[in-house]
Amino acid sequence: MDLEAVSKRSAFHAKPQGLILQYGTAGFRTNAQHLDHIMFRMGLLAVLRSKQTRATIGVMVTASHNPEEDNGVKLIDPLGEMLAPSWEEHATCLASAEEQEMPRVLAAIMEKEAVDPQQAAFVVIGRDTRPSSEKLSQSVIDGVTVLGGQLHDYGLLTTPQLHYMVYCRNSGDRYGKATIEGYCQKLSKAFVDLTKQVSCSGDENRSVKVDCANGIGALKLKEMEHYFSQGLLVQLFNDGTEGRLNHLCGADFVKSHQKPPQGMEMKSNERCCSFDGDADRIVYYYCDADGHFHLIDGDKIATLISSFLKELLLEIGESLNIGVVQTAYANGSSTRYLEEVMKVPVYCTKTGVKHLHHKAQEFDIGVYFEANGHGTALFSEAVEVKIKRLAQEAEDEKGKAAKMLASIIDLFNQVADRRVINTTDAERQAVTPPGLQEAINDLVKKYKLARAFVRPSGTEDIVRVYAEADSQESADRLAYEVSLVVFQLAGGIGERPQPSF
Repeated sequence: MDLEAVSKRSAFHAKPQGLILQYGTAGFRTNAQHLDHIMFRMGLLAVLRSKQTRATIGVMVTASHNPEEDNGVKLIDPLGEMLAPSWEEHATCLASAEEQEMPRVLAAIMEKEAVDPQQAAFVVIGRDTRPSSEKLSQSVIDGVTVLGGQLHDYGLLTTPQLHYMVYCRNSGDRYGKATIEGYCQKLSKAFVDLTKQVSCSGDENRSVKVDCANGIGALKLKEMEHYFSQGLLVQLFNDGTEGRLNHLCGADFVKSHQKPPQGMEMKSNERCCSFDGDADRIVYYYCDADGHFHLIDGDKIATLISSFLKELLLEIGESLNIGVVQTAYANGSSTRYLEEVMKVPVYCTKTGVKHLHHKAQEFDIGVYFEANGHGTALFSEAVEVKIKRLAQEAEDEKGKAAKMLASIIDLFNQVADRRVINTTDAERQAVTPPGLQEAINDLVKKYKLARAFVRPSGTEDIVRVYAEADSQESADRLAYEVSLVVFQLAGGIGERPQPSF
């Protein structure tokens, strides 16, 4: 391994002096013009991780739901999972090193992780549709090749597709073929097989309107369309032909604003959903006969899926260990419904799919979703076969679940340094700054069925504020009051928070 060659090549991807970025929940993420050196160095790190695990590693170039001018990168581990926490620390250290320190930092990682420099390495790369993604992806390729790693550049992919490709390659294609065609065939077949068993309630021609956030989801959904049965009509909106990525559209916009995306006209009881920019989030929604908007976010999706699975398990007489994993952002009513009505155990983890996924693996069937639309259900192949064979709707339980979810609001404050806030108890209690948690507790006592918490963002200097109460008005007021406390005690900058009611 020629570290001198790495230093020479790194000069073409020079790090701005003093720039420090941290590998967070979603990897690195910031304005695209600051990421060239990060991409090159993550190519290097992917090679080291591949050598250490003796497996294929993925590198995804995306900033997910962030604005179009941003970009980011995250590494994918051998089983299609997020990068191991110990290697997140290596990523931050490598990204922050000044140019002259690069060889030393690389050597230190190799020594600590017992990386064999002679071991072969293979890296797969994907990117979203942002204008900056192709160039930044090339910087990743430079990092991989200078360390002698082999690679396959898939080009434009959704984030879930790259996770799939990594897992397929490391399972010897037992999970599926590591190609776009293999991905489309596997998922479409599962969908078609499942829907054959589900009652249509008189609606033989299923249709769904899909907001693609002007991102990669539109391109990949078009590639999948012909794999679906003729009974499904997919109408694409915000497909990238007009408009900017994630601007006034996408899963994050719909969830935050509780209204349809720009460019989509909704009629009563039409099925609608939204992806985010890299298509790893999804939320569903509809308008009722009175024109009221109803959002089926990650909390409701998890409730419906777990209710459905619980009913199927009872029908087939299987006694399996099923659990639902949530974060502190989960709607409290969904938690109460699952525990008290469905008798399904619920566990809370820190924010981030990697934490939920790890906990979900402890169960025979693990269901996890974040409120923002990240999530899935994990279960064994044997259980999957039985579920497909006996699948049927649980409409009554779905209706009960939807009615029990309370009003919530999710805001954020900009601060000078998000690190001033430290949390515990799965991010539900603030340890610092002094007095913050006590102030939040006093505010919560003013409202019925209320709770609130704050946590620092994993990618930028903002503090997220969550509030929940028995009505939207109370939730709005509580969120505003907590935002003021955060602004005052955590070094808020810019304009003071303003009420939204």
